[in-house]
Amino acid sequence: MTEEQYTMARTFWTRKDSTQRKMDPDALYEWIGRFLSCHRVLALATGTGDYIRCTPLEYTWHDDALWIFTEGGLKFKGLKNNRNIAAAIFDTTADFGTLKSLQIEGTAEIAELFSEEYKAAAAFRKIPLETLKKLPEPMWLLKITPTEITCLNSEFKKEGFGSRQIWRQPQEM
Repeated sequence: MTEEQYTMARTFWTRKDSTQRKMDPDALYEWIGRFLSCHRVLALATGTGDYIRCTPLEYTWHDDALWIFTEGGLKFKGLKNNRNIAAAIFDTTADFGTLKSLQIEGTAEIAELFSEEYKAAAAFRKIPLETLKKLPEPMWLLKITPTEITCLNSEFKKEGFGSRQIWRQPQEM
C-alpha cells in the first residue's frame, strides 16, 4: 500500500462525513440509549504501551454509563495505567445495507467494592449483594463513561441523514 493509498483509506469517513447531513445531538443520543438498552454484550478494548486486550463482556446501560461486573482478567493490565477504553457493540446481522453498530471511546473507572455506586449497579442488574459478598474472589465493577460514540446505521439514510453519525459528550462550561 502506498502512502497515498493509506491516506485515502484512513480519511475515507472524514471525507464522507463532511458532506453528510447530521442528526440533532439529542435525537442521536436518544437513539444511542435505545440501542444500548436492547443489547447486552460489548467488546471492550484496553491497552498500555504495546499491550492491547479486547474482551467480550456483559454490560448494562443506565445513568449515562456502561456498567460491567467482571471477575478480573488481563483487561486490568491496560486499565492499571490507562483508563481510556474503546468498545464496540453491534447487531449480528451482516446483510448489506442493514448495519447497526456503535464504536465507543471513553474512560473507565473501577468502583470501590460494595460502595453505594457498586450496590446500585448490583441492584440494577438484580444481583443479590449477599451473593456477591460470598464469592471466593470479588466481582469488580467497571463504569465506562462515553466521551465519543460513532453510530453506523444504514436506516439513518431513510431519514435523509448520513449513515455514520458521531455523538460527543458536551463540554462543560
